[in-house]
Amino acid sequence: MKVLVTGSYGQLGSELKDLSVNYPEWEFLFTDADSLDITDEHAADVYFKRHNPSLLINCAAYTAVDKAETETNAAHQINAIAPGILAKLSKKYKSGFIHISTDYVFDGQSYKPYLEYDAVNPAGVYGKTKLAGERSIRSANPAAIIVRTSWLYSAYGNNFVKTMLRLGKERDLLKVVFDQVGTPTYAADLAQALLAIAEAYSKNPADAVPGIYHYSNEGVSSWYDFTKSIFEIAGIQCQVMPVPSEEYPTPAKRPHYSVLNKSKIKATFNITIPYWKESLRICIDKIQNK
Repeated sequence: MKVLVTGSYGQLGSELKDLSVNYPEWEFLFTDADSLDITDEHAADVYFKRHNPSLLINCAAYTAVDKAETETNAAHQINAIAPGILAKLSKKYKSGFIHISTDYVFDGQSYKPYLEYDAVNPAGVYGKTKLAGERSIRSANPAAIIVRTSWLYSAYGNNFVKTMLRLGKERDLLKVVFDQVGTPTYAADLAQALLAIAEAYSKNPADAVPGIYHYSNEGVSSWYDFTKSIFEIAGIQCQVMPVPSEEYPTPAKRPHYSVLNKSKIKATFNITIPYWKESLRICIDKIQNK
């Protein structure tokens, strides 16, 4: 099987690259903006025609949530237009298609873990463009699989864990919001889940049931609890002060509650999901031993 991964320089793409060695019988094509412009339909079509991938995993995304409020065109091109192009081409060339989306498609007003069919209502540009991407995919290729995730971090790229590790060493006190609740997700765990879906597809494409799925690590946390755990695991002596969101205004509104219900992905693909704190320990160990 030939697997095309877009956005391979990012957190998730990098983790997929690491795990790809466990699948020596597959051929992986790792691309990023410099080798494949997914916003250019003609260029993407030429690439598909030349390489004819069996499966596409689209990890490419515009993820600068606050910047998206002003860089709306860039966010729209990458998050809304490009996924539709890839969905169209995956259908044309009969490739399987897995796309990564986000908890930001919800408004965060819920009080129980979000199911895949719960009403969407994104608050900011990032969430709106990601939702537009989901819709363009489902319209162009109903056989596609969309996996929504939340609070992604990794030993690669820029993310909350690496920022807190740096700030915790530089400062004696950090103020962190306590009233935004979700689940931290280790990109390596998500990558493993995506490869489990890819494996199901390779054995029998009919087993890769189309539709929307939710994936995050198990458990629930606030950003405050998350930070406390980061410092505890890393042995950082920095005081963490809980503050309400109003004390930490950002250009883009964050969902107050974005816990995802993962029952569907676990049942469909027989996936076991690790507890977020156990995965955080593994990631910090990897960062510290780099």
